[in-house]
Amino acid sequence: MATFPQIRTRHFFVFLVCCFLTYSFWIYSVPYFKPNQLTSREQNLVSEGRLVLQKYNCHTCHQIYGLGGYLGPDLTNVYSRRNQNEDYLKAIIHSGVRQMPAFKMSELEMTSLLAFLKNLDATGNADVTKYQPESIGTFTLTK
Repeated sequence: MATFPQIRTRHFFVFLVCCFLTYSFWIYSVPYFKPNQLTSREQNLVSEGRLVLQKYNCHTCHQIYGLGGYLGPDLTNVYSRRNQNEDYLKAIIHSGVRQMPAFKMSELEMTSLLAFLKNLDATGNADVTKYQPESIGTFTLTK
């Protein structure tokens, strides 16, 4: 016959397992994008844009929400910082600047990347005023 502490331990374990399963179900059932926010075509472009960002390893030099490299600026709000000027962003990506190399992307990759940056810009912000450019072309975070 089980003692009282063993029964409490089992109940607690079952409770934790149920919490874990409920939380896991909730996390994976919540859509990545709200259905009314983007059309399916826009969702596909944004998803492809994230893959383009990963393909060209942009995160090694740039940050998103403060996570990533420190060589280039944070890309979280780059779309609005450039007044939504896609031509300017395309020119920077195609020709490169300072330490950023020129990337020869296809038109579909460029469109997808810009859709990702536009969607990223709408999701939140990163305070770029806390970043101080250095003379060697890197950025440091000021407090």
